[in-house]
Amino acid sequence: MNKQTRVVVAMSGGVDSSVVAALLVEQGYEVIGVMLRLWNESGQEAHNRCCTPDAMALARRVATKLEIPFYAIDTEQVFRKEVVEYFIDGYANGVTPNPCLVCNRRIRWGFLFDKAISLGAQYLATGHYARLDHNKRSNISLLCAIDRSKDQSYVLYMLNQAQLGHTILPLGGITKSQVRQIARDYALPVAERNESQDLCFLGNGSCREFLLRNAPSLHQPGSIIRSDGTQLGVHQGQAFFTIGQRKGLGISAPHPLYVLEKDIRTNVIIVGQKEELGKRELIAESVNWISGEPPKTPFHAQIKIRYKSCAVKGIVTPHDVTSFHIEFEKPLRDITPGQAAVLYTDDRCLGGGIIK
Repeated sequence: MNKQTRVVVAMSGGVDSSVVAALLVEQGYEVIGVMLRLWNESGQEAHNRCCTPDAMALARRVATKLEIPFYAIDTEQVFRKEVVEYFIDGYANGVTPNPCLVCNRRIRWGFLFDKAISLGAQYLATGHYARLDHNKRSNISLLCAIDRSKDQSYVLYMLNQAQLGHTILPLGGITKSQVRQIARDYALPVAERNESQDLCFLGNGSCREFLLRNAPSLHQPGSIIRSDGTQLGVHQGQAFFTIGQRKGLGISAPHPLYVLEKDIRTNVIIVGQKEELGKRELIAESVNWISGEPPKTPFHAQIKIRYKSCAVKGIVTPHDVTSFHIEFEKPLRDITPGQAAVLYTDDRCLGGGIIK
């Protein structure tokens, strides 16, 4: 039994985190449920995809049923500063950021992790689908989830050994359908609740609409050109476009055109045909090596450059502790600055960095 071990569970009012709390209570841990009140855009509160009054009420009901303490912690200002401003600044600087990555780094395993320790907890537990392996040399490995369709190791690549040593991920070894069944077995009120979505703060609208409301200065018309300099049209702000985008360019052509590059200095978007799209190399910075040490020589790896993308083969050359270079076997269409390149060998996540 684990009666002397206190665990803070990051609850959201969803089925995954609720099942995590239930499993840990069954295993004998002293469980505390904590839900973060994140930032809501003024006037859009009803459309937020998380920490709504309904979600808060469901999390409280689950905690009551499991007979565990439950706390709601105000995180609005720190979330606005660390995540929302990061998101807006990324687009302002011509990249396509993934705010979920910085949320995990700064909010869940930053702000909430520190709160958990202050509550006397030894561990923080979340509903992420990934596994941890403690090997004989006391080095902790981050592994893909058994349910590969739900694997979330990509968004956890930034965790270090100290954080992983105080983290529990109970769902990595089971499937989503099993999680649903466990929720039914415990008669949890969230058993049939729909999945939560990424980018919770966008509310019910699009990224473009959010940026127009919160960063109107990004509405800066500029030219859409071919790589030879031929002008094809005018865009309303390059922040509203991403590498590889085909739809919504606002131009007509006899064949499909894609966004090849964005030049923030000249406010120009360069487009071209499908065969012009793709690169074989990238450089990533702000790198985290999960082991704590970068490999000393180039190595073969499988690389994911988007959360939902398939892993592809490439050679990784570490430059130093904080950057690496990748050369892929084949050109990739959607290498996008601001997204993460995450490295794997088989089912083990080695770490990753932000594509420059």
